[in-house]
Amino acid sequence: MDLTELREQIDGIDARIVELFERRMDICAQVAQYKIGAGKNVLDKSREAEKLAKVRSLASSEFNGFCIAELFEQIMSMSRKLQYRLLMESGRLEKLSFIGVDELDTKKARVVFQGAEGAYSQAAMTAYFGDSIDSFHVDSFREAMDAIEEGSADFAVLPIENSTAGIVSEIYDLLQEYENYIVGEQIIKIEHCLLGVPGASLEDIRTVYSHPQSLMQSSRYLALRDWRQISMPNNAFAAKKVADERDKSQAAIASEYAGAVYGLEVLQRKVNHSGTNSTRFIIVSGRKIFKKDAKKISICFEVPHESGSLYHMLSHFIYNRLNMTKIESRPIEDRNWEYRFFIDFEGNLADSAVKNALRGLRDEARNMKVLGNY
Repeated sequence: MDLTELREQIDGIDARIVELFERRMDICAQVAQYKIGAGKNVLDKSREAEKLAKVRSLASSEFNGFCIAELFEQIMSMSRKLQYRLLMESGRLEKLSFIGVDELDTKKARVVFQGAEGAYSQAAMTAYFGDSIDSFHVDSFREAMDAIEEGSADFAVLPIENSTAGIVSEIYDLLQEYENYIVGEQIIKIEHCLLGVPGASLEDIRTVYSHPQSLMQSSRYLALRDWRQISMPNNAFAAKKVADERDKSQAAIASEYAGAVYGLEVLQRKVNHSGTNSTRFIIVSGRKIFKKDAKKISICFEVPHESGSLYHMLSHFIYNRLNMTKIESRPIEDRNWEYRFFIDFEGNLADSAVKNALRGLRDEARNMKVLGNY
């Protein structure tokens, strides 16, 4: 046979496969209706395992058996997604208990941020909430989350990602640990300045204080000068130290905002070598609320430690045509080589496609949690 004849045979087989697939999905829809009436779960792991073993045994070779098992995994995955859709249409989807609001109630809100006065977190807070708010600061991210949980603060402002340094891993872990939720975000452009006491000049400087990350981000500028570099827990702490000690030989690398807070002069602007450096801050609340016009959802989940498990979770986004914008993983404590995945995707909790995807993820993943819609 020539290639044309072989392709015609394949086309004929493919047409039969399509016909059989559609017949199978029709029957799956009937199975879904039965499960809806009986209150049964969509996912039946033992049934699927038996099915995969059976179809694999029908193959004529080990290679074909492997391929057949992979094909039927996909077919059964599509069947489950059809059943989740029918569950949603029947009104049997589990409620997520998030409440949609027109606006966040921020007029009399108390807001907490991590760091000292003048920190980038404070600048992000001011950019999001405005100047006329009741706020306070704490030393650690955990203290900020505690303040929300205990009710001493209504909102917390926390850095979650820097465009050059990457994620703030502790924040991801705390979001999973606490029953606090993301309700907004604020992006702040990072422009480090060299700050000194009034009257100081570049020629006076001998020692520079800053957070290790800020020192790294300003390394090209600092490499041209024979200055001692000392790490501090926070840029704002560095600015405060220089302001308190009033020593002309000391300088801090921090924001111009921090300089204004502590009465320092800007000796040099834009000392960080990246002109596009930005930090994304999240606004966290203890209430399970979301703005009705929210467009981004953050979730986390764990998956079984087996081949293809993450792929099957991500297929829910593909099937429901949801655009995933970010994925991160964090190791799970006390479980070696197992990971928790954090995903951002576009959507609103009121959308039917989102509800369908989340139902599938909740059934098939371990410990799925919606972190917020904002």
